[in-house]
Amino acid sequence: MSDTALMPIPGLVDPVPAARDITPRADGRIDLIGLPRPRIRELFEEAGLDARQAKLRAKQVFHWLYHRGVTDFDAMTDIAKTMRPWLSERFVIGRPQVVEAQHSVDGTRKWLLRTADGHDFEMVFIPDEARGTLCVSSQVGCTLTCSFCHTGTMRLVRNLTPGEIVGQVMLARDALGEWPKGSMASDADAIDEDDEAGHYTADGRLLTNIVMMGMGEPLYNFDHVKDALTLVMDGDGLALSKRRITLSTSGVIPMMERCGEEIGVNLAVSLHGVRKEVRDELVPLNKKYGIEELLQACADYPGASNARRITFEYVMIKDKNDSDEDARELVRLLKAYNLPAKVNLIPFNPWPGAGYETSSPERIRAFSDIVFQGGFSAPVRTPRGRDIDAACGQLKTAAEKKSRAQRDREAAEAAATAASA
Repeated sequence: MSDTALMPIPGLVDPVPAARDITPRADGRIDLIGLPRPRIRELFEEAGLDARQAKLRAKQVFHWLYHRGVTDFDAMTDIAKTMRPWLSERFVIGRPQVVEAQHSVDGTRKWLLRTADGHDFEMVFIPDEARGTLCVSSQVGCTLTCSFCHTGTMRLVRNLTPGEIVGQVMLARDALGEWPKGSMASDADAIDEDDEAGHYTADGRLLTNIVMMGMGEPLYNFDHVKDALTLVMDGDGLALSKRRITLSTSGVIPMMERCGEEIGVNLAVSLHGVRKEVRDELVPLNKKYGIEELLQACADYPGASNARRITFEYVMIKDKNDSDEDARELVRLLKAYNLPAKVNLIPFNPWPGAGYETSSPERIRAFSDIVFQGGFSAPVRTPRGRDIDAACGQLKTAAEKKSRAQRDREAAEAAATAASA
């Protein structure tokens, strides 16, 4: 049973942030994952090292954590053997607990993860021919109640910490067996995000892109998301180019400019409707921040250009938002705001009780053709993971229906498999 109270929510949409620096542990040790080098150095000094030693050890440990992906201080071979037990007694290198892992026939992988205080959340890896994208969660649950999204049926519990966010990337690297031998940072900062190969040498690795598009609204957890992505982009650590990171928002307008200025990653917007009554239903946040206001914020997004287009996510729902008139209105709006945009058309992934159906392939193609003829790229996303609980929130719900004994048994089996890998 989890021991964290639900996050209080004033009104209908705005959550109250719950600030967390370090995830508390029962054994008193401090988890270093999610902490920047200056903070690690401070903790080493507080634990008794002098300033010079703390600075050196922080640099060494940071390299082993984020560049090599080790989970044991004994593996840090350039640190004196006598120092390693000292570190182990005071600190820990954490990962989210794997409750359940699913692997689709199409290569899609989904994990149900658990925080130290007993709350479950999800992450998904989606492979493609030229890239492999990890969908990362930012919150436990969600407050936005989007009617087509299964996570919208769940209450917001709390924000994930920087360590719990970056820990998802670490865990995915563990599972895929692909810790980098060299820097992944490159001249990619100067290239179009659509240049699939770019100047990034993947060395055969699968994970090339990150999307903040899992459970939760990342801009309602801005500080923790910023801290986590700063670690992901750090050239001495995970070193993933900001051009390969996308933050997806439902349209939290007051935070969008800060996202562009302070994080600088690509922006995706969950649009899903071009008429007020439809978007009010699908994305209730529209009642607070309307379509026109949202599109103006997109036009003002720092760094947006033809080389860094804003992606508009548009889930295709039968007889709801998929008409020719909807497609033409979408083109009109994008042109009216002179947006450097592309549109991702996403066939709706049904879930029990959703109340919506997926648009037919013919209707989706017709919609795509109209948008394309209007001058905007409108690829149709290939449905992935249909044979597993791949829709956002589905795996968490399915797991909650299992007995506690069954979940504990499966978690133990997953841990044993990971340990033997």
